[in-house]
This record gives sequence, C-alpha cells and structure tokens, in this order.
Amino acid sequence: SQAAKMKLKHNINPVLLQFINFIIWVYSFVTYIPWYIFSGSRQAIAKAKQVKARPVNNKPGGAYRSVNSLHCLASVLYPGCDTLDKVFKYAKTKFKDKKLLGTREILKEEDEIQPSGKVFKKVILGKYTWLSYEDVYIKAVNFGKGLAVLGQQPKTNIAIFCETRAEWMIAAQACFMYNYQLVTLYATLGGPAIVHGLNETEVTTIITSKELMQTKLKEIVSQVPLLRHVITVDGKPTTWSDFPKGVIVHTMASVQAMGAKADTGNKQQARPVPSDIAVIMYTSGSTGVPKGVMISHCNLIAGITGMAERIPNLGEKDIYIGYLPLAHVLELSAELVCLSHGCRIGYSSPQTLADQSSKIKKGSKGDVTTLKPTLMAAVPEIMDRIYKNVMNKVNEMTSFQRNLFILAYNYKMEQISKGYSTPLCDSLIFRKVRMLLGGKIRILLCGGAPLSAATQRFMNICFCCPVGQGYGLTESAGAGTITEVWDYTTGRVGAPLVCCEIKLMNWEEGGYYNTDKPYPRGEILIGGQNVTVGYYKNEVRTKKDFSVDENGQRWLHTGDIGEFHQDGCLKIIDRKKDLVKLQAGEYVSLGKVEAALKNLPLVDNICAYASSFHSYVIGFVVPNQKELAELAQKKGFKGTWEEICNSPEMEKEVLKVLAEAAMAANLEKFEIPVKIRLSPDPWTPETGLVTDAFKLKRKELTAYYQMDIDRMYGKNVK
Repeated sequence: SQAAKMKLKHNINPVLLQFINFIIWVYSFVTYIPWYIFSGSRQAIAKAKQVKARPVNNKPGGAYRSVNSLHCLASVLYPGCDTLDKVFKYAKTKFKDKKLLGTREILKEEDEIQPSGKVFKKVILGKYTWLSYEDVYIKAVNFGKGLAVLGQQPKTNIAIFCETRAEWMIAAQACFMYNYQLVTLYATLGGPAIVHGLNETEVTTIITSKELMQTKLKEIVSQVPLLRHVITVDGKPTTWSDFPKGVIVHTMASVQAMGAKADTGNKQQARPVPSDIAVIMYTSGSTGVPKGVMISHCNLIAGITGMAERIPNLGEKDIYIGYLPLAHVLELSAELVCLSHGCRIGYSSPQTLADQSSKIKKGSKGDVTTLKPTLMAAVPEIMDRIYKNVMNKVNEMTSFQRNLFILAYNYKMEQISKGYSTPLCDSLIFRKVRMLLGGKIRILLCGGAPLSAATQRFMNICFCCPVGQGYGLTESAGAGTITEVWDYTTGRVGAPLVCCEIKLMNWEEGGYYNTDKPYPRGEILIGGQNVTVGYYKNEVRTKKDFSVDENGQRWLHTGDIGEFHQDGCLKIIDRKKDLVKLQAGEYVSLGKVEAALKNLPLVDNICAYASSFHSYVIGFVVPNQKELAELAQKKGFKGTWEEICNSPEMEKEVLKVLAEAAMAANLEKFEIPVKIRLSPDPWTPETGLVTDAFKLKRKELTAYYQMDIDRMYGKNVK
C-alpha cells in the first residue's frame, strides 16, 4: 500500500517490536469503543467515502461539478454583493470593531557578523498591533480619495510593487472602491520584467516600500517615462540626487491626509460594476516575459465563494498568517476569503515566520509563535523545507528518541489511512513539532505547485491537521479544486469548487483520452464565473488559452493533464509543456521524473532536462549541503563545497542514489537521468531560476546551464 511505502524505517529488536505492536493493538482495541461513541470522526469517515463531484452528462468529456452545485454554479458570496467594494462594506458593517489586520512592531534591529564575514540583519519584534474593520475601511476610503486628488481616474491602471503587509491590502481595497485597476508585480521580479509590466500598463503612479524603492525601483525609474508619482507605504525615504525630474515621491499617510481633507462635493463616486477589471496580475511565469492576467470583480468573488465553501466553520475565531506574496493569486484570494468572513490576518514574511527564521535573533520569537494562527497557506517548497528540517532533527536524536518518534509516526500513518484520530500521540509525541507553526493550526492550505505524497502525509501527522491541497491558476482567479478537510488521501487535488466545472479534453500527442479506463484522462479545462477576461494587450495568447462554448460558458485551457477518480476528485498527472520526445521516440515527462526524485534527503531541488536530439535524460541538482558533505566524507573526498559539487566522482555517487530512488518510484529506464550537474548555489526567486511559488523556470535554467548541457550531451554515455 502507499502508506506502507511512506513509513519511516526503524532499527528495533524484532522481539521487542512484537511486544510493542501487541501493546499498540491492546491500546487501539480498548480505546476504539469510546472513540466510536464520542468522536465526530465517524461522520468524517462517511464524508470521506462520499462522491464529491459528478459529470453533468454521460458523454465522454462531460464537465464534472461539485455535488453541492450540480444544477447551478455558485458565483456570489453574499446576496447583492457583486463587486469587491460591496463585499468589504458588508464585512465592515457586520464585523465593525473586530480586529482585521495585524502587524508586529520592530523593537530593535541589529547587524550580526557571521564567521564567514557576511553581515546578516536580525530583528527583535514585539506584539501584533491591530487595525479593526472600521479602521481599515476609513484608511482605504481616504487613500482612494487622495489618489483621486493626485489625478487617478476610474478604470485607469495603478501599480503596486510591495511586500506582503497591511498597507498592501488597504491600497487594494481603496482601488476596488474607486474602480482603479490594480496592477500587481512580484517584489522579487527582475528589473526588465518590472519595466515591461509598468510600461505595458502605462501606469503613472506606483505604490511601493522604501526598501524596494531604493533597491529595485531606483535603477529602473528612468526606463518608465510615464511615471509621475511614487507612493511609499512606510514613511518618507531619504532623497537621492539622481532621481528623475518630474517624479514626485509621497508617503501613503500624506495621500490619506489629502483624501481626508478633499471636498468631494456633490460629485458621484464611480462605483465598479461586476465586469470591471479589479486586478491586472502579472504572473512570474515559468516561461518567457510575465503576462498580465485581467481579473474582474466577479471573477475574484466567484473564486473566493468557491474557496470559502471548502473551509468548515470559517469565522471570527480564525487567525490567518499572511506571508506569501500578495501579488500571487493564492495569497490574495486567501486573504479576501478571510476578510469577508470576519477572520483576523496577521502579517509576516518568510524571513520572520518561525523562531528559526533567518531574520529572527536567536532567543526571540518568530511570527507564528506570537500570532498562533489557525489557518495558513503554503507553497510545497516551504512544506518540503519544514519536512526536511524536522527529519534532519529526528536523525540527530538518540536511538531511543528516534525509534519512539518513528513508531508513533508509523502508527499514526496507519490510523489516518483508516480515518481514525490519535489524540495520545498528538499530545505526547507531536506537540513539539506542532509548536513550530504556533500549535493552533487547524487547516494548512497548499497550492502553487504539486505537493508530494510523503510531504503531505508528514504535515498531516506532525502538525495534526488536514492539508487542503488546491489547484488553480492566476487565469482562473486562483480557483479550481481544493480537497475536503476529511479527505486524507494523498496525491490528489480534490473535487471542483462550487464556483466552477472541469472537463478533460483529449490530448492525442501525449496519449491521454477522456475515454481511458479505469479513469478518464486529458487536458484540464476550467469553466465558470472565476475564469478571467484574458491577458492584457495580448489577444493572440488570450485566444490560444481561452475559449467560449455554444452556451456562452468561458473555458480556460490549462495545459495540465489530469484524471478524474470515481469519487469525482482530480489528480494532476502530467503537463503538456513538460513532455519531451527522445530521439528513439519515447515520451519523457520531466515533471514526473522530478517528482520521483525531489524528496530525497540528498536533493534540495532538481530540474530534469531532455532533448529530442538525444536518447537520454540529464539533470541539474541543488544538493542538500549537510547530506552531500556526509556522503563526500564517507567516500573519502575532501574539498570545499564548490570542489565537492564540481567533482565528477561526487556526481557519480549522487547519480547512484538518484537511480535507486528512480527504480523504487517505478520510473522507466529511459526516464532515469544518466548525467547530472551539481549546483553549489540554491535556486531562489532572486536568481531568476524559479518563480515566486518556487516553480522551475525551465527556459532560464536551460540558458544558465547551457555549457553543462553541451558537456553532458557532448560525448556518448557508456
């Protein structure tokens, strides 16, 4: 079984193990009856077995809908609230004095010199200070009015290029109210991509932070000729002499003050209508220049309506931690879901998230410890990192502690796969691990890229909560599918949300058909009110990726390949762009190869590469420093980190490990990488080799490793 494959290995005496298993059996038997009577898990098991989505007709390729929206797709969160400004006004009236947005105060900043001579900035942070729904509403109204004073017109573009923080959401709400089209750009985008986005949308105003203004914007401002106003959200920056003439720098507070004083007189405020564009979201794109996705008010509302339905008991008791980029549709949607349901949003960043995070001074508290959130979103890269860190700590335990942890882990994995809970293990063994995320998480939402079964099961076990795996694209306003909280199966992304329907279209080249048995397979098409308007100033690409059927339903052609299981849940099995035909005619799915090898302790990241002019697969690997150093020591290889990575001898050793894992994952012989390049440097969004959601940018990686590709394909492999 899959659970058996994911179990951890222990080294316990077989006789002792028999005795322990007997004790576990007795414990399970004794506790089963009270559990059966008092626990709500019976209903959860029943729900997990239910059919979650059905096709609307019996034709091959018929659209699947959630059983909760078979006859009519959901599109509105609250009656009459058909634009985002109305949703916020409704929430403000309902939750008036309740806390909404929280920010930690910085008590102290200091430089810490590392043994290598590098200087790291460390912070000591205080408590969270909160703005109520009413506070945020007033700040947004004043900011929107202030922008009008600066000359911003309804239905014109305004850019935000800023880290995830309360001011980002306040600025966004102001734009939704006054019908300004918000252009979002990732804070980690490179200079040319930022220039492209700002010039394509012809913005005259950009909202940013002091740090980004001085590090990223300063260099490119001269390449954006239409720019007139820069608004910094965190106070006045120190001026510099080489700033172009004609560009005025304002603070957010000064623009809000202008708005508070502004006399609007009898002038009617231009309210948006549902079809108006709310956001032009630039995707960091794993291919080519970023594209601006036009998302309307009704697209976002339909998307968040679908998402909210999958989170049971969502409400005022919930606290959400916001640290992913708000310029990413996953984070923006999640925060809009929270804002519309009375939840609190506490802001954080990847550098201050946990006690061990890079910017937190040793001995002081990270954001999760202080906030104790109940809801959290994460991309697989972050979950994989947590998984590897915990497993490294487990390997450093004494033999007794390690075996105790492994026994509890394997026992809980078996119980979870049957739908049972394990309160004793949770409180005695996993409590400490759970505290890494504050100890109160009740649902972890995961999206942005596929999550491996091993990591998902690890999060279920150690953090004692369901992991809601979701699938959606910027082009579908982030909505598509999300697993239900009582569905503990792995490797699937759940049933269609109540706001949309999904069908599978034949892809002959890849050999996927919606008549396949036992499961229909094909390219995933998403239809519904959440499907966006298209790409900004890119009609050709819009026509390629979107279509409208005879009923007027808009469909997004995702390029992902999926299969529908009997209970109506979707599994992503391939991607059109990842398929490469080898010289001998075999098709290799690069994503499949990477998924099989990515979770090895030795591998921090991997990119498989294949060429139609050659007969074998190669790869680039970012090795785990600790694991590779240990392997080098074991093999008697001495040298610096760069020397280890550049050593042909160590490449061969890592290849052996990869080949073993590939065989265990049932990869075909032609799918297994034959040569690799070990990269001493990690791939981060700053390097431009991965997106903000840590998806591989194949084009950039290929260009970066071109010399290595030539070397690896330069001579035949014996």
